Amino acid sequence: MSDKKNLQEYWKKNIRYVGILLSVWFVVSYVFGILLVEQLDTIRFFGFKLGFWFAQQGSEIVFVILIFVYVHLMNKLDREYDVHEE
Repeated sequence: MSDKKNLQEYWKKNIRYVGILLSVWFVVSYVFGILLVEQLDTIRFFGFKLGFWFAQQGSEIVFVILIFVYVHLMNKLDREYDVHEE
């Protein structure tokens, strides 16, 4: 397999990871925090209404977690395609 084809495959996997992680963040921040807020507010989470929690803290916490997941996935992908640093 040529290097150019490998890099195209690497890039496609990178874009797929970004798309999946942004979809998760969209669901958590927009769908849970805005669209389903009334339904989720019937549930209590650490003393707060769950919809309120997602809108105020949950989306930011999930975003930070997604950053760590992305770093882990990209380090693994870099090693797989031998484009890692070091």
